[in-house]
Amino acid sequence: MARYSIVKENEHEQVNLPLSNTIRLLVIAALAIALTLGSGQTALAFASPASVNLGAAASFAILAKTGISNVPTSAITGNLGVSPAAATYITGFPLTADGTNTFSTTPQVTGKIYAANYADPTPANLTTAVLNMQAAYTDAAGRSNPDATELYSGNLSGRTLAPGLYKWSTGVLITTNVTLAGPADAVWIFQIAGDLTMGPGAQVLLSGGAQANNIFWQVGGGTGVTIGTTAHVEGTILAAKAITLQSGASLHGRALAQTAVTLIQNTIVIPVVSPFVVHRFFFPLVFR
Repeated sequence: MARYSIVKENEHEQVNLPLSNTIRLLVIAALAIALTLGSGQTALAFASPASVNLGAAASFAILAKTGISNVPTSAITGNLGVSPAAATYITGFPLTADGTNTFSTTPQVTGKIYAANYADPTPANLTTAVLNMQAAYTDAAGRSNPDATELYSGNLSGRTLAPGLYKWSTGVLITTNVTLAGPADAVWIFQIAGDLTMGPGAQVLLSGGAQANNIFWQVGGGTGVTIGTTAHVEGTILAAKAITLQSGASLHGRALAQTAVTLIQNTIVIPVVSPFVVHRFFFPLVFR
């Protein structure tokens, strides 16, 4: 059976493991990521958690309970929905009702816009989507046995993180780029009791095949989520309160808020599932 060794800077650690052909390829991929990040970094063993089921909320780029406000012009790819709020609580988008009055459209959205006061079956469908959004939030918040708690005291600026379950009792701050490194089926869940704040120009970057569909930011803070000017986020944001995108910020994922979503000339694109995603496996590296 094949065996391998890991050599870290200033020390040597021999790890003897029997490897199948599949696991051998995964080890090579993990070591390749380590080499691209350079020497002197620490490796931690985290297992990729199970994904979060979004249910009917998965089809929405933006879903909010109390309203969606927009300073034009934004570009949204995916559906928008508000419930129990009515369509009058969607502002900054010139809405054109469909002949069935079950949805509306606008030039700023590649998708459909739904509100609780539209014709049946829209109200019931939205109720289901909002309940699924809340259930997804509860699921993400309730995951136990986190791989890391209070990592970097909540400041992820400039860090690279492998798949895993991360937990903070305070807020999380990102002022410079943070990289999520892992394969296409790996999952990241960030449990944030406070607010999530991204500084101007900061980006969440993906490497190693990581997919936005498998990244979940569960944010319980009283302010919610603030994405700074021209900043970029990857993944689904599940917020107990508001989600605010400042001027020029972008999101490859979903903004699912239990209050309101505020936009200022933003780009949001709902992610698609990669056709190359395979079965989830243990991914052994987190880099500092």
